Amino acid sequence: MEIRLARTDDAAAIAEIYNREVTESTVTFDLEPRSVEAQRRWLAERSGAHAVVVAVDEAGALMGFASLSPYKERPAYRTSVEDSVYIHRDHHGQGVGKALLADLVDRAREHGFHTVIARMVGGHDASIALHRAVGFVEVGYEREVGRKFGKWLDVVTMQVIL
Repeated sequence: MEIRLARTDDAAAIAEIYNREVTESTVTFDLEPRSVEAQRRWLAERSGAHAVVVAVDEAGALMGFASLSPYKERPAYRTSVEDSVYIHRDHHGQGVGKALLADLVDRAREHGFHTVIARMVGGHDASIALHRAVGFVEVGYEREVGRKFGKWLDVVTMQVIL
């Protein structure tokens, strides 16, 4: 497996992974799938300190992706970032998520950020365990702040100080 910065030509594979989660799960609170063009724009908006990384197998097929985004818009939050990690379902449990998240944490540290925040749907044990494995600790729990598929959803917030 290779971890590298995402390229524009990764947009279709990233959209495929993401859109399956949009339409079939609660791991993202997005309700509408992204077009490949929208995914390209999303990629174009992320570079430098707010990068997107991908994991690819020996054949070059995309196994998952992860990104750093600004945590909040107000200036005092500039030293904090939020992570996102999505793995193709065929590659769950193979260490792809841990490799991507560890890479993101290293990138955040190298770019001078102070902390990385993770926000995930309550009850998503695999994501919580993944973040714990990379040094995150739970710092908050928001009850019924999202609604998808007719259900109220909680959010767990985790954090690692760099």
